[in-house]
Amino acid sequence: MSPHLDWIERSADGAGKTVDPGVAETRRLDLRQLAVHRDARGTEAPAAGPKHRSHLVTRYALPGSLLLGFLGLVGWSARSSLLPSRAVTVMPVLSARAEVRQAGTPLFQCAGWVEPRPTPIVVTALAEGVVERLLVVEGQAVKAGEPVATLIETDARLELERAQAELRLREAELNRARARLTAARSRIQNPVHLEAPLAEAEAALAKAKTESATLPEQIAAAEARERFCRLDLEGKMAARSALSQRAIDQARSDLEAAAAMVRELKARSEKLQSEIAALAARSATLKRQLELLIDEKREADEGEANVQAAEALVRQARNAVDTARLRLERMVVRAPQEGRVLRLVARPGRRVSGLSPNSLEESSTILTLYDPKMLQLRTDVPLDQVPRVRPGQPVKIETEAVPGGLEGEVLFKTAYTDLQKNTLDVKVAIKDPPADLRPDMLTRCTYLAAPEAGSEAKPSEQLRLLVPGPLVHSGEGGSRVWVADQLAGRARLRPVKIGERTGQGDLVEVLEGLHAWDKLIVAGREGLKDGERIIVTGEDTTQGVEVATKRGPSKKIQRVISGVASGS
Repeated sequence: MSPHLDWIERSADGAGKTVDPGVAETRRLDLRQLAVHRDARGTEAPAAGPKHRSHLVTRYALPGSLLLGFLGLVGWSARSSLLPSRAVTVMPVLSARAEVRQAGTPLFQCAGWVEPRPTPIVVTALAEGVVERLLVVEGQAVKAGEPVATLIETDARLELERAQAELRLREAELNRARARLTAARSRIQNPVHLEAPLAEAEAALAKAKTESATLPEQIAAAEARERFCRLDLEGKMAARSALSQRAIDQARSDLEAAAAMVRELKARSEKLQSEIAALAARSATLKRQLELLIDEKREADEGEANVQAAEALVRQARNAVDTARLRLERMVVRAPQEGRVLRLVARPGRRVSGLSPNSLEESSTILTLYDPKMLQLRTDVPLDQVPRVRPGQPVKIETEAVPGGLEGEVLFKTAYTDLQKNTLDVKVAIKDPPADLRPDMLTRCTYLAAPEAGSEAKPSEQLRLLVPGPLVHSGEGGSRVWVADQLAGRARLRPVKIGERTGQGDLVEVLEGLHAWDKLIVAGREGLKDGERIIVTGEDTTQGVEVATKRGPSKKIQRVISGVASGS
């Protein structure tokens, strides 16, 4: 055995150990197989395929993989400094210990005053006038529609009579317009007023034509008469010695009359032609007028317009009558609904303005009512107890007027505060108010703890998560806050469910969406996008550390340090 193989054998078996000869022989055989064979020229013989690949893996692939893994690890560790990130400051979620009491446990007491719910019912005079008489007294029960007051109605009654007379006048004008329209339509259907003149014109034309046809014979007869009278005069003039002067004058007169008749008939012939032409034109005009009926149709259209105008005037008159009748009815003021008289505002002899737009407040109010079955309390809740008030919270009501006490329920918190008493008005509904309860009665109210899901029988403490109000973004999708995901180095816009304000500065309670170990982004939110890379440069310790109250010393808000929940 060569010294080199002997050393390998000793190294494999361990220093100072005895090796079994058979095992050593086996090992010697194996080690010789790993020896490099050389040819006669002293060059290395080619190795087998698998042995050559194992040398490549051990000499190149494995070191390269280790180097690449190391470089990747270094790059991953330095990614925050290599990639661009937005610098932000953060703050932890604030927490406060809230005491959870058993449902029905008294929380605090305050004073309260009974008032109508939701408001008193105002009974108003709907017409202008003077109050004549009040028909009810304060505290009296009234029904819906029951008269409660009367106004002086003399003027309203006279106004109604005048409106009725005006209506009758307008109705008469409407009847006259309708009669004229009926006559106009009849003249269109039966135009006898045009047919008669046309017949007269046609008759005159026919007469003129007949006369014109017989005129030549009349002229010839007149000329013959003239010749006869001339011959008669000449004969008598010849025998004048035997005749009297009177006979001669008579003959001369007959001649002149016959000559005048001839002249008249000749002149009549020319005039008769002009008269025939005029009568023909008149007949044609009347016939055309009978065909068109222009005036008759115009009169019918005007008649329809007059009827429509008269109908509109009648409607106006009826409206005036209805208005006057309504004003007369409103001289009796009636209760709008069932209730009890709370306060009488008007007095007999007082003028009320009705529905005048220029009237002052309560210038038309007669009285106020309230519903005895709908009452509520106006309670003065101290400001330091306002955060403990919730809608629907039970309230125990005590008053000397009702033995045994009453039950109530919180309706809502108002916006009215008393600077002197340092209180806030809270409305409390009274359940089943008794008949003896009246508005403005003083009561003592005990606010009780409201039942909560998961509350235990004994008082316990509950962790409340609080965040500054300016860090909450409200929009259509609900409320959201920016949270720093320090493990991923990214900003997350997380939706949350917000409760009511705590009354401790600007802090609001977060009901869902946050954990005590979350970090809120304070600075650097402008233009920030969901999932954007960030780098935390510091922690803001000024947000919500101390909150001063108006009734006592400042209260320290406990901070939940990041990592507590994970056991750090």
